[in-house]
Amino acid sequence: MEEVDKILIHSLRQAGTAVPPEVQSVRDLTPELVVEAAVRCLRAVRPALGAPLSPLLPPGISARFRLASDLAAACQELGFGGDVGYQTFLYSSEHDTRRLLLFLVEKLPRDEGERGAETPGTDLEEGSGKSGALLRAIGARIREQLGTPWVPPVCRTPRLQRLQTPPALLETHAAQLSARHDWEAEWGGPGLASRLPPQDPQVLLQQMQAAAETLQPPKGPEEAEAEVRQCRGALGGREDALRVKARAVELLPDAQNNMAKLQLVVESSSRRIVSLAGQWERHRGPLLAEYRQLRALRDSAQVAELEALPRDVSRAVYTQRILEIVGNIRKQKEEIGKILEDTRALQKEINALVGKLERTFSVTDELLFKDAKRDEVVRKAYKYLAALHENCAQLIRTIEDTGTIQREIRDLEEQIEGETSAKLPASLERILSDCRALREENALLAARARHA
Repeated sequence: MEEVDKILIHSLRQAGTAVPPEVQSVRDLTPELVVEAAVRCLRAVRPALGAPLSPLLPPGISARFRLASDLAAACQELGFGGDVGYQTFLYSSEHDTRRLLLFLVEKLPRDEGERGAETPGTDLEEGSGKSGALLRAIGARIREQLGTPWVPPVCRTPRLQRLQTPPALLETHAAQLSARHDWEAEWGGPGLASRLPPQDPQVLLQQMQAAAETLQPPKGPEEAEAEVRQCRGALGGREDALRVKARAVELLPDAQNNMAKLQLVVESSSRRIVSLAGQWERHRGPLLAEYRQLRALRDSAQVAELEALPRDVSRAVYTQRILEIVGNIRKQKEEIGKILEDTRALQKEINALVGKLERTFSVTDELLFKDAKRDEVVRKAYKYLAALHENCAQLIRTIEDTGTIQREIRDLEEQIEGETSAKLPASLERILSDCRALREENALLAARARHA
């Protein structure tokens, strides 16, 4: 397990976990490091699961239990099939910790391309800006559209209409330019007064809805209701646009004063934007300096870690070691299979000898019993035979009981060794300390509640 732990800890460092250089095995990992490693891996594999979780173990006992429970639920949602709970992170054994971390490391993206396609990298998370948010939004929209099954146009709901018939960007842009050109021509041309209806925009929309309902053929109640909802959704945007343009028409007679007022509003908004930009720069400067300093420290730590790695070790060496470990496991499996086969053969031979012994005793007992009635010597031989048979049976039972006891002793020794390696006394001490701290927190909360 030593080589496996080295590879595992190296992968955790690459995922962003601050594992100290003196930690070389899973046995040396503290609960703080286990929590941080699990959160870093979750953020790299699935940001939606890892983003709400803190990589720092809080000082409060109740907060620790909540974080550990949420982390266990996130691991189960990711697909971990083992037994996991808050105790896995706070009071876990070496075996359980290694099993969980191996599962998380296997889920990590293998290269930068996969990391960028499936999970945003560290740079995107820390300073993505508008472009990163736009790319994530585009990716989410594409995944949503690809995951929606195709439905015939007649059966589509308004949401499916928006998802499954999205116009191309060029078509949308061209349609917007054409509509804008038509409205500008209409605003600047003489036909504006003749084209605007004298009624209120709401009345016009009601007339359009009535005309649309009149032209539609009779349908069933559900289809008619869906059609009405779809029409209302389509008319909603037109109603807003018509209201804006009607308001603009109302403002046309006093255009100069309205333009002056609008100019004042624009100037006030510009001054406010400049003021907010200055405030943002005052806040942004220290944060940016701190970010650059932390990033420089991280880069220098990574460089130092890279310099500390042996130069003569390559990926091929790790692969060779893994293959050697797999080969050793295969040899052990073959040896175990041979031992089981020999055990079955030996048990079969023992059963055959026991059967032969029983048959021999039965024949001898029958022959001696016939002559024992007439001959005293034969009678004594018969008694000796019965005593010998009973003693042999007792000896066989004693040997079997001895073997059973030896197996139980070996099992108990293995359990003792496992409990000793699991640092059970230290875990019990941590549990007792946390219980005392939890009682103190409860007493403090009760006192605050009484004063309140």
